[in-house]
Parts: sequence; C-alpha cells; structure tokens
Amino acid sequence: MTASTWGPITQTAWVVEEIEATERLLSQLCGAGEWTRMPDIEFGDNCTVRGRPADFTAHISLSYIGEMQLELIQPRRGESIYTEFLRTAGPGIHHICFEPQNFDDAVSDAARSGVEVIQSGDMGGAMRFAYLDAGQAGVPCIELAEIGPDMRAFYRHVKDRSTGSSPSR
Repeated sequence: MTASTWGPITQTAWVVEEIEATERLLSQLCGAGEWTRMPDIEFGDNCTVRGRPADFTAHISLSYIGEMQLELIQPRRGESIYTEFLRTAGPGIHHICFEPQNFDDAVSDAARSGVEVIQSGDMGGAMRFAYLDAGQAGVPCIELAEIGPDMRAFYRHVKDRSTGSSPSR
C-alpha cells in the first residue's frame, strides 16, 4: 500500500502559537471561510506519542477552502508532536491528512515499510488517527485518519458554516 491508495488528501494542518491570528491570516490570504474553534480538546486515555501514553490538550480550529479542510492546532498542555514541532521549527504547516478506506491496513503497511508512527489515538469512536514521520518528504507528518459517522456529520456542519452553503445531506 502506498499514499496513492490511502484515499484522498482531505486536510492541511498548521501548528500555531496564536490560533486567532492564524485564522485571520488564512482567511485573508487564502479565502478560508468562517472558522469553528474548539478549545481545550483533551487527548489522553487512548493516545500515544512515540509509543508512550500521552496526555495533552490543544485548541483546534477548522475551516474549509472548497473541499479542503484546514486545521489549526495550538498546543495548550502536555507534550505532543505539536509541542515538539513548535520547539524545533516554530509555527507552520505540520501535516496533510489522508483518509484510507481501511485505516488498520494503511497503518500496518506504513509500519511494514519502516515508517514510524509518532503519534496515534482513538477519540472515543469519533475518529482514529496515526501520524507518520514524513520529515524526509518535506512535510513533518502524514496523518492517516478514520472518521466516524458523528465526526463526519460535524465536519459537514463545519463545512456548511465555513462556505455559507445550505446544510449538506
């Protein structure tokens, strides 16, 4: 399995120090629509960073440009690949996200290929994610995500709000 079989790239994400300032900038420069901000999202019980249990929080903000979801992540508490990124690189583009048809197969294939999973988690059935080390490809991480039905509905709501469209069905 390769990235071309992982499904579409559905998201581009930035790790930032000031979420509100980055929202304004991306709206102004790129035409991002209205942002949906989610403060202090808890990543804990079912999350790992570099194979160890993780406990951290981040502010998350979502918007869309067409079909592409934009995500901003502002670390707030605890250690994660987001805090590592800010320390070593400063704010910037952190990852792109693929949504493979079979999440487990994609993660297993990456591991068999020698690509390290550096952060992973299960957000209570809403979504599962695995960040792959992609530094040699010019982007720090590639995220693989499995989006559950409730999170998918939330994303449709965010997209409709962001783009000013009528509710998706």
